[in-house]
Amino acid sequence: MTSNTPPFTSAKSILDYANEKNVQFFDFRFTDARGGWHHLTFHSSAVDRDVLEKGVMFDGSSIAGWKQIENSDMLLQPDFESATLDPFAAQTTLIISCDVLEPAGGPYARDPRGVAKRAESYLKKTGFADTAYFGPEAEFFLFDDVRFDVQSQHSFFYTNSSEGPYNSGQEDELVNLGHRPAPKGGYIPVSPIDHMTDIRSEMLTVLERMGLAAEKHHHEVAPAQHELGFVYSTLLKTADNLQKYKYVVKNVAKNYGMTATFMPKPIDQDNGSGMHVHQSLWNGKDPIFPGKVYADLSQEALWYIGGILKHGKALNAFTNPTTNSYKRLVPGYEAPVILTYSARNRSACIRIPHTPFPKAKRIEARFPDPASNPYFCFSAMLMAGLDGIKNKIDPGEPGEGNLYDPHVSRGIPQVARNLREALEALDKDREFLKEGGVFSDDLIDGYISLKMEEVEALETKPQPIEYKLYYSV
Repeated sequence: MTSNTPPFTSAKSILDYANEKNVQFFDFRFTDARGGWHHLTFHSSAVDRDVLEKGVMFDGSSIAGWKQIENSDMLLQPDFESATLDPFAAQTTLIISCDVLEPAGGPYARDPRGVAKRAESYLKKTGFADTAYFGPEAEFFLFDDVRFDVQSQHSFFYTNSSEGPYNSGQEDELVNLGHRPAPKGGYIPVSPIDHMTDIRSEMLTVLERMGLAAEKHHHEVAPAQHELGFVYSTLLKTADNLQKYKYVVKNVAKNYGMTATFMPKPIDQDNGSGMHVHQSLWNGKDPIFPGKVYADLSQEALWYIGGILKHGKALNAFTNPTTNSYKRLVPGYEAPVILTYSARNRSACIRIPHTPFPKAKRIEARFPDPASNPYFCFSAMLMAGLDGIKNKIDPGEPGEGNLYDPHVSRGIPQVARNLREALEALDKDREFLKEGGVFSDDLIDGYISLKMEEVEALETKPQPIEYKLYYSV
């Protein structure tokens, strides 16, 4: 199955297509600092060539971490190439991703999509390569029931999945409770242990309709945990695709009466959801990562790794941007915390996957998680890698053996222990991000301020576990 829309290059081509398909609504979408998708929907009668070419206004003061009320007017500039039909809309609706601009027309410095565009432009200016390819593997959980509440005098959360081993003693006339994965026992079993094959297949089918090249799907390690795969692309295109990925996963789940979450650690004492990010640099049709230095990598690839490792804790602010992220980044649950690299070793933060094909040579960053804003996440890693090449940063010796063993990993730096530490590292180590004007002090300061609100919310509110630990002291 192919995309539901042809490639667009102009306002006229979009309007011609909209007329042909009887499009009723145009949905203009953009991404906020936390990575959330927002939209403004216009009736087709209100959209003409001027609207598509000049953009639409919206209130930037209502978006967290953006404008103040006295300076709130902002502009959405449609990206014609991103247009695709919404597979969930009852009325025929065309989705168009947008860049966020200042009213006078210049790019808004805090727009995540604008950051990704500047990162790709900076890459070309370095002369090291002209294209960066990214391939994320975003995991998620599917639950049948989720409830939570946080008030001044109480707080709780409750999740439930028919796959959960905690349901083995329950009676249910409608659901087969005899086959379910055990804790850490959910990796790629067949049905009836894997209950969700059909829903994941539908997700891939819908992703194809939205223009993504579908690749695979499978059950992940934890009960109720899953992963879909789509084909890698350029930095900006992949970030756009990841927004569509999350939109499809959540809405297909909703249609099945379920709910999906990309929260990194929703379940205690089991694996959390990561987002391994494969990366490579190319000059035209020539990859620059293959070589003969280590694990069939080039020296440039090792310097790229060196940059990511050197700036690892600052990167955590973008690659692991929630307080919950650091409940996943602990030893023992397949989450890499050791800032080193290794061939095929999944306990290292950077893995070099084995492949017999030079053009498939890449690195895999294993510490990011799917709660990240993809535009910030990918751009920040690219900037760290380019800093590594520019300054010939030595990544050191590869990490061999089981790095989860503290005797093996002793002395090797680790990722940030919590979001506060990551934000403090970003505050101190930001210059590499500002090269070429990709990130700005204004963006970084605003992002840190926004995220510190989350840190302080967690640090100042009593937690249920504290009652268990301390109520009787």
